[in-house]
Amino acid sequence: MMWSNFFMHEEDRRRRAHGARKARMTPEHEGKIKLALLLTSVGATLAVLAVGTEFWVELNTYRDNGSAVCDAAHLGLWKMCTKRLWQADVPAGRDTCGPAELPGEANCTYFKFFTTGEDAHIFQRTTKKEVNMAAAVIAVLGLAVMALGCLCIIMVLSKGAEFLLRVGAICFGLSGLLLLVSLEVFRHSVQALLQGVSPEPPPSPALTYEYSWSLGCGVGAGLVLILGSGFFFLLTLPPWPWGSLCPKWGHRAT
Repeated sequence: MMWSNFFMHEEDRRRRAHGARKARMTPEHEGKIKLALLLTSVGATLAVLAVGTEFWVELNTYRDNGSAVCDAAHLGLWKMCTKRLWQADVPAGRDTCGPAELPGEANCTYFKFFTTGEDAHIFQRTTKKEVNMAAAVIAVLGLAVMALGCLCIIMVLSKGAEFLLRVGAICFGLSGLLLLVSLEVFRHSVQALLQGVSPEPPPSPALTYEYSWSLGCGVGAGLVLILGSGFFFLLTLPPWPWGSLCPKWGHRAT
């Protein structure tokens, strides 16, 4: 009987403590946190889509090769796809082969420098594996920090641990910056690829390049995550600084 009363009192104490923690967060404040989390979830979706797809850049040969087919390629952080397209399918007025989304004979392979350390060869050009690997590692690190930020905000909403709100804001801001840095490093890897012409025959074809929608998703993800981080930081600020600038608003807030 004594032990049952002890456990009942202990459970009641924990329930009251949990209720007190939840009571510190007003429904209005909780709603703002959920709206900011919704914004960052859009950035998180774009980030996963960008990192997981291989349409970061398209490499296109020129059409005037005296053949009924032309070659194009598209690549991302993890793999590369070369495609042989029919000249008749290429839009009229376009000097280069593509876009890569056109139907054709495709050959997709993962980069071997993640496993065996070998460079990849595209149109008689060689990738600079150190730069490509750096871009991929930075992007994965950004996703990991982003996941940590999501966990912090979920703990704020479920457990009332508002001190994690600032930690989550830092994580989202850092993940956005890491994604943007990864994009810049990838841009340098593309430049290194175009300059890495192989001296061995056959001669390297002339190429043009254009950044594609996966890279656009990465840019959007980085900006949205940084914006969401700013919103979370604003939610951690006390109301009194704003009250001194706008007395009526500050009076309502208190």
